[in-house]
Amino acid sequence: MLPLSLLNAAQNKPMLVELKNGETFNGHLVNCDNFMNITLREVYQTSAEGDRFWKLKECYIRGSTIKYLRVPDTLLDAVKEEQHRARESGRSARGAHVSGAGARGRGAPPRGRGAVRGGPVRGARGRGRGM
Repeated sequence: MLPLSLLNAAQNKPMLVELKNGETFNGHLVNCDNFMNITLREVYQTSAEGDRFWKLKECYIRGSTIKYLRVPDTLLDAVKEEQHRARESGRSARGAHVSGAGARGRGAPPRGRGAVRGGPVRGARGRGRGM
């Protein structure tokens, strides 16, 4: 399971975020991007020592500062099931494997530049001085 697909599925769900400096944030995920930067709403922030608390309407957390994220177990199960279903439907839609001249198996002729590896060189100079 990819972390970003899990985060995208977790939008508007509660989550706990712990930063590398020890601070924690409890809130609902509003948005996330490819760098795992996240925006939370209705946030309770706890200091690294655990002795101070703040209530924030919304906060933005840079992805590189995140130590870990905790999401509800039900969300994990739902995303796993959804990916399993998508994988199964992808397998049935692909069809049978086709082999022939277009396939790059043993029987297909080589394509592109160059000859058979280790074969004789027929007057080719390669990337020399160009004489």
